Amino acid sequence: MISKKMMGMLLAVTGLLLVAGCGSEEKVQEQTIKVGVSAGPFEEVAKKVKEVAKEEGIKMEIVPFNDFVTPNRALENGDLDVNVFQTKPYLEQYNENHKANIATVGKVFTTNMAFYSKKYKTVEEIPEGATLGIMNDPLNLWRGLLLYEEAGLIKLKPGLENYATIQDIAENPKKLKFKELEGGMLAPAMNSLDVAIIPSNFAIQNGYDPKEDPLYIEQGDKFPIYLATAEENKDNEDYKKLTELYSSKEVKAFIKEKYDGVFKTVDHPFE
Repeated sequence: MISKKMMGMLLAVTGLLLVAGCGSEEKVQEQTIKVGVSAGPFEEVAKKVKEVAKEEGIKMEIVPFNDFVTPNRALENGDLDVNVFQTKPYLEQYNENHKANIATVGKVFTTNMAFYSKKYKTVEEIPEGATLGIMNDPLNLWRGLLLYEEAGLIKLKPGLENYATIQDIAENPKKLKFKELEGGMLAPAMNSLDVAIIPSNFAIQNGYDPKEDPLYIEQGDKFPIYLATAEENKDNEDYKKLTELYSSKEVKAFIKEKYDGVFKTVDHPFE
């Protein structure tokens, strides 16, 4: 027969094993949100969000990308939980073109587009026949044309409410030429271009200061950046919380200090 003392020891060991087993199960159940972002400033902001999220009990893994297509493909494939790099019109166009079902969760910040030159210091100096770089995806091509129009270089046909192409230029007094390239290729192509629109994240990566160096910068906040996820996960509470953390006081202070004039935070992410 087993003595009472031995029975007590066996029960104690069994209890310890059960506790250890529960602890292992809890550890397995811990989840990390995989967040795809554009490399550079978007990535740096995400790192700050990660610090704040950790204090809120949310774990993040940041996955940087150098283009504007792969982050959505990775989300569709289940390699990401959410991504932060795109405007809502860009996402809508992506969903239409790729028969995808990605949804926005909320706004995280706004960033203004700008164009740069290694040859000229002002818009007025841009000569007749100059070659202007512009992004080649439909949304950013339209947005880039609006920017060149805003700067007084061209005029688009009236009544264009959504997308415009080079063929929609109604007036081009300087007979400017346009070179369409993927967003990440515009900065490396600057030596062969007279002027180019460069997204802020790529501009900073290539040594440009989006506050000081542009010939012209977009006015207003018409194109906020969204946190996006699969349609079935758009109401996920952790993803909503992550969206809110982009507007936390800690992240706002970080953006103000490091990217003031480049990024602007939002106060109402779900409007």
